Amino acid sequence: MKHITIVVPDGQTNLSTIACIVGTYEILNVANSYWKQNGKRELFTIQLAGVSAKTEFDNGLLTIKPQVNISAIRQTGLIIIPSLARDYQQAMKGNKLLVSWIAEQYKAGAEIASMCTGTFMLASAGLLDEKNCSTHWSAADTFRMLFPRVHLQADKLITDEHGIYTNGGAYSFLNLVIYLVEKYYDRQTAIYCSKIFQVEMDRQSQSAFAIFSGQKQHGDEMVQQAQAYIESRLDEKISIEELSSHFAVGRRNFDRRFIKATGNTPIEYAQRVKIESAKKALETTRKTVNEVMYEVGYSDVKAFREVFRKVTGMSPLEYRGKYNKEAVII
Repeated sequence: MKHITIVVPDGQTNLSTIACIVGTYEILNVANSYWKQNGKRELFTIQLAGVSAKTEFDNGLLTIKPQVNISAIRQTGLIIIPSLARDYQQAMKGNKLLVSWIAEQYKAGAEIASMCTGTFMLASAGLLDEKNCSTHWSAADTFRMLFPRVHLQADKLITDEHGIYTNGGAYSFLNLVIYLVEKYYDRQTAIYCSKIFQVEMDRQSQSAFAIFSGQKQHGDEMVQQAQAYIESRLDEKISIEELSSHFAVGRRNFDRRFIKATGNTPIEYAQRVKIESAKKALETTRKTVNEVMYEVGYSDVKAFREVFRKVTGMSPLEYRGKYNKEAVII
């Protein structure tokens, strides 16, 4: 029988941490039960493991008592890391023993799945260097700043690479658990669990949920001014050549500084700002897609739809239908 370890972090947690732990434990146990009901031997033992006898959450509102200390687990097949608190650097410092143990287990052959901002713990162990991963879209800028050697795919809901699984934000951990059930059990067991817990299967992206605000904590005054310029001219088609000339910087150097500061090229940044404004208009007004398109500086319907789909994963009409049920159907 194989072994799954669900990690209980030692502090620096929030209520989402509890949700990840409890939800994962329940779904995996249901998968085990379904497996047995179909005449097969139980596939996994599932344990909650930590470094303390108990961990309190939300100022003692809830408490979890790990079933075993990590020191008692010599070898495990899969380690699951739940979401962490928003103070990522403090969370990593407070879990050094766990980080070290996770790294040792991975070297010994264990696979690892991190949920939401649990990716920070995984990255701090050095296990994501030069690898792809995902995390909550709201933590993407901080993650890139702290771990420049990691290839963050912030639009991805799930990544699967070299025995390491990561996923996007918040309660999308449920999608990762269903994915793992299919991988470790089979498709039919995953379908059963998705129906029991009413979790949509085969989701690929978290782009539709992302809110773009732009990285501004970078200290490059010229880039900050360029960002403000772009954001104040939503209805204009901005020429990056003219923008770099406006700040008396060569185009190549302008692009380099902008990418270093924000993580986006100037063109990508302008697109994201415009599409974020378009999203808000589609969510809150009855304006047509064409009206919204013109307001954010596009005149070509095809180009607007292509950029909108690239950023959100859906068409403008699909987006409006999802988030604005009162909008006029055009």
